[in-house]
Amino acid sequence: MTSGTTPGPAHGTEPAFAAFGTEATAQLPRARHKAEPAAPAAAAAARPGRDRYLDVLRTIALVRVVVYHIFGWAWLTILFPSMGVMFALAGSLMARSLKRPAAGVIRGRIRRLLPPMWAFSLTVVPIMFYFGWEPLKEEGVWWFLKLANYVFPVGAPPFPWHSGDKAGLLEDTWAVQAAGPLWYIRAYLWFVIASPLLLWAFRRMPWLTLLAPLGVTAVIGSGLFTIPGEFGNALTDFAVYGSCWVLGFAHNDGLFQKVPRYISVSVSTLLMAFGLWWASWHLTADGWDLNDIPLAQAAWSFGFCVILLQYSPAWKELPPRLKGFDTVITLANNRAVTIYLWHNLLIMATIPIIDLLFQIPGVWPTYSGYIESAYTTLMLIVVWPLIGLMIMAVGWLEDVAAQRKPRLWPNGAPKKRSHPRS
Repeated sequence: MTSGTTPGPAHGTEPAFAAFGTEATAQLPRARHKAEPAAPAAAAAARPGRDRYLDVLRTIALVRVVVYHIFGWAWLTILFPSMGVMFALAGSLMARSLKRPAAGVIRGRIRRLLPPMWAFSLTVVPIMFYFGWEPLKEEGVWWFLKLANYVFPVGAPPFPWHSGDKAGLLEDTWAVQAAGPLWYIRAYLWFVIASPLLLWAFRRMPWLTLLAPLGVTAVIGSGLFTIPGEFGNALTDFAVYGSCWVLGFAHNDGLFQKVPRYISVSVSTLLMAFGLWWASWHLTADGWDLNDIPLAQAAWSFGFCVILLQYSPAWKELPPRLKGFDTVITLANNRAVTIYLWHNLLIMATIPIIDLLFQIPGVWPTYSGYIESAYTTLMLIVVWPLIGLMIMAVGWLEDVAAQRKPRLWPNGAPKKRSHPRS
């Protein structure tokens, strides 16, 4: 495939959606208030409503991830660190929700995630077997335990590194690319389960809890201490984005009101500069792709998110210049899980569709050069209608998971009422 890097757990790929479901957009906390901050729990309870600024950030992150996985531009990880942003937004939502009993909140988060995940698994895993996957020969009986991660993804789900024919309908690495982003589901679940403890620690030792993941990442990223295998990848993900998640707690509890803006921005800028400096000495085969450089990713994402949340305008509704995107932003936030889970597979599905152009009489060889030079751009154009079709096909599962009435296209547009004939 000609679209970017090969994704895999903890390196070379990224997902898009952190605060899953409509609750993610309907109950986000307000970022700044004129009133003096109250106690953390009371402050969280006093922040009802929808923050459209955070909805915009989540939508930008979604679009940026799709573009990244098509073009593979490493500089996109610097321009907008989607992963850090989405973990920060999810942490803010989680802190708000934890004013309720923790067990119910965790159960609700998991319930919202699993049905869409099961639909994806029931589609992808049978296709892997159809293309000749023989996991028992490769991994033995332990494969059955790994397969459970397609049901409850607390670990890395198994997949074949090569599946099918390289010259077939999908290239032979399709399974790697389809299942690769699932590492984010694992990281999200880890953060959700750990959130009651993290929030307890944050409200007693805010600065230590906020910065501790950066310290752990420094130890891991510098090579002083390494943990091999998938557990090591999972721990690295948890450390790299841990400070962003806890930063969401700070945003929810109004910590930004207590720190002068010039101090937070200055410190964040220095931290981001350190991240770029560290990346310059640890470039990989993909160059400045921060996904492959844990410490640089952690420092840059954290500083970037601090600035975004420090200047958060807390829009109750979109400003006039963004009104035209209202339905798109609403749809993206209501179907974040669906877009995230399926976007990589749908990107690969654009290839056989675009290849149909070569079968049109007169196109080959006259216009084939133009098609090949614009191939990735055509992929970006074609993938959005495919994502739209997938939203209509399985997106309603997000409503079922949230115990709401299923909706086909929840973009927030007012329904047209039919007028009876006189």
